[in-house]
Amino acid sequence: MYRASPGGSQTLIVKGMHCASCVARVEQALKSVPGVADASVNLALGRAEVRFADKPPPLEQLTAAVARAGYAATPAAQPSQEPSPPADRLLASLQRRFVVSLILTLPVFVISMLHMLPGMPEITFPSRDLVFLVLATPVQFWAGWPFLSGAFRVLLRGSADMNTLIALGTLSAYGYSAVVTLAHPDTSHGEHVWFEAQMVIITLVLAGRLLEERAKARASQAIRGLMAMQPPTARIVRNGSEVEIPVESVVVGDIVSIRPGERIPTDGIVLEGQSAVDESLLTGEPMPVTKRPGDAVFGGTLNTTGAFRFRAERVGRETLLVQIITLVHQAQTTKAPVERLADRVSAVFVPVVVVIATAAGLAWFAYGQWQNSSALEPALRAFVTTLIIACPCALGLATPTAILVGTGRGAQLGILIRGGEALEAAGRIDLVLLDKTGTLTVGRPTVVAVVPLGGLSGSELLRLAASIEQRSEHPLASALGERARSEQLVLDSPEEFEALPGLGVVGSVHGRRYAIGNIGLMDQRGANLEPSVRQLLEQFAADGRTPILVAEEAGTPGSRITILGVLAVADPIREGSREAVAALQAMGLEVWMVTGDHIQTAQAVAERLGIAKVIAEVLPTRKAEVVRQIQDTGKKVAMVGDGLNDAPALAQADLGIAIGAGADVALEASDITLVRSDPRDIVTAIRLARHTLRTIRQNLFFAFVYNCLAIPLAAANLVNPMIGSAAMALSSVSVVSNSLRLRHFGETR
Repeated sequence: MYRASPGGSQTLIVKGMHCASCVARVEQALKSVPGVADASVNLALGRAEVRFADKPPPLEQLTAAVARAGYAATPAAQPSQEPSPPADRLLASLQRRFVVSLILTLPVFVISMLHMLPGMPEITFPSRDLVFLVLATPVQFWAGWPFLSGAFRVLLRGSADMNTLIALGTLSAYGYSAVVTLAHPDTSHGEHVWFEAQMVIITLVLAGRLLEERAKARASQAIRGLMAMQPPTARIVRNGSEVEIPVESVVVGDIVSIRPGERIPTDGIVLEGQSAVDESLLTGEPMPVTKRPGDAVFGGTLNTTGAFRFRAERVGRETLLVQIITLVHQAQTTKAPVERLADRVSAVFVPVVVVIATAAGLAWFAYGQWQNSSALEPALRAFVTTLIIACPCALGLATPTAILVGTGRGAQLGILIRGGEALEAAGRIDLVLLDKTGTLTVGRPTVVAVVPLGGLSGSELLRLAASIEQRSEHPLASALGERARSEQLVLDSPEEFEALPGLGVVGSVHGRRYAIGNIGLMDQRGANLEPSVRQLLEQFAADGRTPILVAEEAGTPGSRITILGVLAVADPIREGSREAVAALQAMGLEVWMVTGDHIQTAQAVAERLGIAKVIAEVLPTRKAEVVRQIQDTGKKVAMVGDGLNDAPALAQADLGIAIGAGADVALEASDITLVRSDPRDIVTAIRLARHTLRTIRQNLFFAFVYNCLAIPLAAANLVNPMIGSAAMALSSVSVVSNSLRLRHFGETR
């Protein structure tokens, strides 16, 4: 049975929504239920977050309210519940409708429009219009059924949306053409029928709807990607032996055993053993974190080399991973959807057009009766011409054509834009918040300096360290091996090897014993570091580099130790990061950096990039909070990141931009994806998005101005249906031509 605590919330899965108007109707229906304080609907996820003022209403009242609005709602078991699978059947249905509509439309369009080309004759043949009618009927009533049924549903609720515009325009063109054709089926009426306009509108709008539904399906996959990070089972210790159980059965206080290479199933505190844990899943930082007794571990993170046991402290919905999942839900759900201008205006525009057309028809009919002349023909002409000339061809094409061309050009440049909401958001941002690791930096440790101190050459020092580290699975060892391979060094096989978690490794080569690791290892082995060496280590730390000391032990462990050299490992700055920061600042945007890394390392990177504002040592769950705090100051924020830990912040931001090499969930939570992982593409993406948005606004302005000028002329019977159809076609051509200019948008480099 449904239960919700007073002042709490309930998540509903809503089916049947397809546009911003649907979102508004569902929200309005839920807010009308007594006891509901607020309701926020996410179209991409198909979810509604309902918040209660005091005593929660019964679930039946919520679902009934949604049903009255024309949709279906079911409760989600918990905020982090995996969303329902993508609507594959809906996507397949839309694709079938689009393909059939395209196949039937092409011959009608070519035959009808070919004569408009210079020197081309008009194609006529017996019963041509009757053939057009046969082809147009399934396009109108089968391919276009989603728009017709949608318009009928909103009509029953006394409202209007883009479906109303599409249905009204296409039915007007189809109905008038069908009447003319059936009156004289053996005659070719040429410009007096508009089957091609009706069919092209439905085909193009179906293409836009298909792309929209695919984007929604991708968005719903994000949470499944997050949930997949949690292992399905856990190995717990009971009665002295290890037992594998489902992760859902782990309770607080259970002792969990972790082996090398396994993911940690839940949050807890280490009791025994040591290891290095890769927490990049949560923090985005590539360096594994050493875990000793008393340290915290988090579900979903990856154990690397050692084995340990920990006590479960937070399980189920309380784990950090599930909290991040919940944050993604909340950030996406509470973010106000951007309604398209055409949808907002359609609620007023459509009724006004119908009233004007009806009034014009009645006025001309009354005038004809008064003049004792034919009253029906001018009345019908005024009514139909007004509807046809107001047919939302240009209005319907204004947004999808600009988006199709703009996003197509973006794909050529390695930039994936999710749609109109991202474009509108890009036009408003005034601050860019950049994640450090994986965005401004490469995201993996690299040897950036080799400093020999004990008589060896740089190559010899690197070869010695890489030879011993061959048996280590630590990322720093991988960095040494990669650098050695790049210099084509031949490595020796270590005769002895021992990993010391949190310190480094010791081993022997050719009978000599060496220690390789941090200053803690050197202190443990009794090394006496000279002031110059300590100064070098301090300089590396100030520059955000991790030092690795290489030393030789004389004889047995504990004997005199000699420092042979120091290697520095760092996460290098990406190529193009400096240019990207400078270009963003030149656009008048504030540029900040946020990272989970230490403040000293973060500031060192920021100084090299010319970034003045740095927010460092930020926990994964706080990145979205940081974005919210900046938004509370009135700024519109673009968040750029690549890791799982960035996903809530990407969703919370006014504009989320994901580096393509990052986690899949970051890409799904973002509005714009940079496939090439080049920071300079951030600048290109924002410029392209703004340019596309400007084109949409131009298109909508032209479409509205056209209607404002043309409708009065049609109502006054100063324009016949043929001229009205030509004007309608001209407005569409103008909008498409304006959108096609985006094909020439160039890169900023």
